[in-house]
Amino acid sequence: MSEIVIGQPAPVFALPRDGGGTVSLAELKGKSVVLYFYPKDDTSGCTIEAVDFTSLAADFEEAGAIVVGVSPDTVAKHEKFIAKHSLSLILAADTDQIAANAYGVWKEKSMYGRTYMGIERSTFLIGPDGIVRQIWPKVKVKGHAQEVLAAARALSAA
Repeated sequence: MSEIVIGQPAPVFALPRDGGGTVSLAELKGKSVVLYFYPKDDTSGCTIEAVDFTSLAADFEEAGAIVVGVSPDTVAKHEKFIAKHSLSLILAADTDQIAANAYGVWKEKSMYGRTYMGIERSTFLIGPDGIVRQIWPKVKVKGHAQEVLAAARALSAA
């Protein structure tokens, strides 16, 4: 698996999403896509990140960007997470880590001396043409949604 680089076509994906159906890069063509990968529904950092993106949903829409969150959780868990926190973004279930592997964010992690495989919190801004325009690896949640919004606005103005 090679690293994703700015300027290359974004890896295609089609994943089950909240509310039934799927979300795919192909169906979002023509809009900017904020594709953010996060480890797990309803954990503290992931909740803050999702709530921050939701609070800026109208601004992202105005910038012509769709926000899609991806984690290995199931659609059922995503729907509970959305309902509990009144989230207004698309959450995709990558239970087989196909998208996470394609984007290079399924990595070995360690906590308390134990190593395991998991999502490295990362965000990709994909242009309306399907090209990766910006990458945020190893995301720190505080202020992240605002930073991504600024990049989405800059992209829509270009």
